[in-house]
Amino acid sequence: MKIDLHRRDFLRAASGALAAARFVHGAARRPNIIVALADDLGYADVGFQGAADIPTPNLDRLAASGIRCASGYVSHPFCSPTRAGLMTGRYQQRFGHENNPKYDPHDSVAGLPLAETTLPEVLKEAGYATGHIGKWHLGATPEHHPLKRGFTESFGFLGGGHDYFKAEMSEAAKEYMIPIQSGGKPVEEKEYLTDAFSREACAFVRRHARDPFFLYLAYNAPHTPQQASGKYLDRFAHIADPKRKLCAAMVSAVDDGVGRLMETLRELKLESDTLIFFLSDNGGPLAVNGTRNTPLRGAKGQVYEGGIRVPFVVSWPGRIAKGKTFGQPVISLDIFPTAAAAAGVELKPAVRAKLDGVNLLPHLQARTAAAPHERLFWRTGGGVLYAVREGRYKLVRQPGAEPQLFDLDADISESKDLAAARPELASQLSARLDEWNRQLIKPLFQSPRPAGTK
Repeated sequence: MKIDLHRRDFLRAASGALAAARFVHGAARRPNIIVALADDLGYADVGFQGAADIPTPNLDRLAASGIRCASGYVSHPFCSPTRAGLMTGRYQQRFGHENNPKYDPHDSVAGLPLAETTLPEVLKEAGYATGHIGKWHLGATPEHHPLKRGFTESFGFLGGGHDYFKAEMSEAAKEYMIPIQSGGKPVEEKEYLTDAFSREACAFVRRHARDPFFLYLAYNAPHTPQQASGKYLDRFAHIADPKRKLCAAMVSAVDDGVGRLMETLRELKLESDTLIFFLSDNGGPLAVNGTRNTPLRGAKGQVYEGGIRVPFVVSWPGRIAKGKTFGQPVISLDIFPTAAAAAGVELKPAVRAKLDGVNLLPHLQARTAAAPHERLFWRTGGGVLYAVREGRYKLVRQPGAEPQLFDLDADISESKDLAAARPELASQLSARLDEWNRQLIKPLFQSPRPAGTK
């Protein structure tokens, strides 16, 4: 029998959804929804997070137009599992998506299980135009294609990464060289890939200016390979470290793209009708691509804060406050129920009951002082790394080591282990973690390379 750790969250989400539905139905139109996801962006790689060497004026304006979630998390410390959780609103370990799928158009197991309900499916059924642009990484078979998982339009690539300048029109090409697809068919793309994704995002918005739309804009920057055009590299000639310079150029391209998208919304007078989420899929891999997670400990692939705590912004002008910081923990799983509530969608009971995410609107609109979550959990590799956060405290478990306990309010860098001083609390959190872990299943597939490297 499934242990229900989240009944209170489910009831709160359902109540919030009904309130949001009444609110939205009274407005002139249902809101557009955009999820803009960076890839391997570090916690300290954007201006609104304190980056001094990478100006991100457009992302900073986006943050100023809404709420910065200072304790914003993703549900996994590397690429594909996070995306599976985001698309379903569920801890992806519940359905075995705990690793990166290999790129294999014939492997029907390596990808987001077909039985899972996705956010674009829910919004498409509600009458939304749904667009995927950029990285997919949720399976490469025809059945796993974005156009079969709820998206009415798709432009991008199916694997875990891509060359930013070229592709080969060959079935035998390596994963990063497979041609970009538009509408499921290969196309020759000549523009720098980050710019191409921004171009297509703006075009999608223009095509659907009269419709309510859902846009999933999944940039692959600053994920490797580290490549940038001269336009962006010239902005950072003063940075001596070649990896940091390339990282800065790639982040700057994302910033430009988000700026183009925001300008398109303003031009079409859609700014106040659009709910936008911006976040990264995991923390920065540091030495791999020159990212920084200051002041957090750890990096991509780890369950220390540097692997799972990310830049996280929610903006909806006129509907939520602007220029505020929300300190309570939120997670990428919350995007599904929040978007559904904003759209006025009453989720089917079978879908709603499975959600681990909660509707954030009552919290971001200050209609409740309660924390969105009682606790949050992480697991990698079917049981290699574990973590749980409850309030200000976080427990980390790793192979061959005693559990570590941290007070994140006093020690965001996780430098002082309190487990010996607070054994009862450490034991309590460890028991909660075990209780959650018993609800999960083994991974359905393994990563094609060691976890955390791509």
